[in-house]
Amino acid sequence: MDNLIEADIDCPYCGESIKVMVEVLEESQEYIEDCQVCCRPIVFSISVGFDGAPVVNVRSENETF
Repeated sequence: MDNLIEADIDCPYCGESIKVMVEVLEESQEYIEDCQVCCRPIVFSISVGFDGAPVVNVRSENETF
């Protein structure tokens, strides 16, 4: 299920809504990409839900979970 999808996310820093391209793999992944507006680092967590749909979560670099 190697797919490249477009996702709408809200930057956790500036709040701006932006479109990003993410690759959905069969295993969960996490990576950092800079916001296209404010250039601050956004942590992306990409996984596949129980229904097979991709799940994209974002958080600030300093935010813990």
